[in-house]
Amino acid sequence: MKVFCKKRGQKGFTLIELMIVIAIIGILAAIAIPQFTQYRIRGYNSTAQSDAKQLFTAAQAFFSDSPTGSITNAATLNAYGYRTSTGVTPTAAGTVGALAITALHASGTSTWSVDSSGAITNY
Repeated sequence: MKVFCKKRGQKGFTLIELMIVIAIIGILAAIAIPQFTQYRIRGYNSTAQSDAKQLFTAAQAFFSDSPTGSITNAATLNAYGYRTSTGVTPTAAGTVGALAITALHASGTSTWSVDSSGAITNY
């Protein structure tokens, strides 16, 4: 039976050193987790903004085929290349001169709106 003993010249970490490392990791985690949450919300808002822009582009394609037509919902634009992103609630309605588009992600904080001239705003 062999007994492991600390020999002269061997080095190791003390309990204090290990506790300091754990404290530093805890501090870094406390800083990083709230930042990560904010990054996720910004990503959800960007997804909704992207969907609003895609809705406008699909609406322009719709109006080039049907200049006197009107859009009643976002599903009308699926045939013109629009695909809803996961978690986004899109709305689209109007005619070529009076178009109203909105997009909101379920986990986001901003609703994006596009008017008939293509100007995008959030509120």
